[in-house]
Amino acid sequence: MKYLPLPPEIFVQNRKRFAERMQENAIAVFNSNDEVPSNGDAIYRFKQSSDLFWLTGISQEDTMLILFPDNPDKQYREVLVLLRPNELKEKWDGRRLRAAEATAVSGIKTVVWLDSLEALLQTWIHVAETIYLNTNENDRKAGYYPSRDYRYIEEMRKRYPLHQYRRSAQIIKELRSVKSAAEVSVIQKAIDITETTFRQLLKTIRPGIMEYEIEAEIYHSFLRNRATGPAYNSIIASGDRARTLHYVFNNQECKAGELVLMDFGAEYGGYCADLTRTVPVSGRFTKRQKDVYNACLYLHRYAASILKPGILLAAYTDKVGGEATKQFIKLGLLSKADVKNEDASNRAYRKYLYHGISHHLGIDVHDIGLRTRPVRAGNVFTIEPGIYIEEEQIGIRIENNFWITKSGNKDLMKNIPITAEEIETLMKKK
Repeated sequence: MKYLPLPPEIFVQNRKRFAERMQENAIAVFNSNDEVPSNGDAIYRFKQSSDLFWLTGISQEDTMLILFPDNPDKQYREVLVLLRPNELKEKWDGRRLRAAEATAVSGIKTVVWLDSLEALLQTWIHVAETIYLNTNENDRKAGYYPSRDYRYIEEMRKRYPLHQYRRSAQIIKELRSVKSAAEVSVIQKAIDITETTFRQLLKTIRPGIMEYEIEAEIYHSFLRNRATGPAYNSIIASGDRARTLHYVFNNQECKAGELVLMDFGAEYGGYCADLTRTVPVSGRFTKRQKDVYNACLYLHRYAASILKPGILLAAYTDKVGGEATKQFIKLGLLSKADVKNEDASNRAYRKYLYHGISHHLGIDVHDIGLRTRPVRAGNVFTIEPGIYIEEEQIGIRIENNFWITKSGNKDLMKNIPITAEEIETLMKKK
């Protein structure tokens, strides 16, 4: 790992929170992700299961976690399972964790090797009445994929058909969405690296620069500051390309007079930052660009003023949509007749703002959370309204990350330049 070691107490507390929610005399088993082949003999860069990382801090492949709080043998109430180090494999793929090193990362004292697990696990399963197994229950997932978790469910049901089975994801979804102060401190580190990078970009952007050159600067700055890398594929979209929400080609020239939308964030310690800023390629906004930008900034600040504990995301989105309608009328994008005749299921403002305003943020950039329940203290959300005008080939989005508190929210990106004037001043200094 490139980042500095995280406090193991983060993962100790996460496991404690999960164990407290388990039924009596139940065992929970968590698997790492697969190593996925790409082409030839190559594999994609390994990415640990977010749930397993949240519980252990271990990012190594072929890892398992077993939680059995009521195990009669106290030594095996928390068990971390690792791939046994192999001298020949390490010559090719590098060093793997030893037991003491894994304990230092996770806080788990009992570590067993994967090749010795089967006999131990069978004994524990026979004592337990209920088995918790994990699935991917992120609402945003693209579809069914037969991952290791799903294959493991089939295997366990065949071997132990008379046990009760429960979904770990029902507990995990709720717990992961409420971040501890220690977790937020790691997110803040990812944000600080992202801020450093953005400030550097303002000195770099100029007419003629290629989108991929900006992306290269981002990657370079992230790695120099101990980030694992980008938290997601960076979006660097100049001109009309900014209207494409997930534009990732990043292969065109940024031209004088255009705006460039940059959506990027660092990953540090397994946690993500997610920033969007839209800046003038030439260093100064035109009057029309600034008017649209300021309307977007107004929506961003309005959203921040109402995103508090107790509000439902659907009601929150609807309120922001109401303010967007007013702003779009002022900008000449909508008429009062457009609004009067709008379809309630597809409101008029959706022509120019066609995505959600906020999503959960954490170990995943689109983190899991209870989207149909009221916002809770401890949630971390993005706030990212946008305005996309096809007729003018303009796309603007402004995004910060907020930690919800009992009394409101805290802008974790408050130090990152956001007003048109701040951006122009810093670009002028380049």
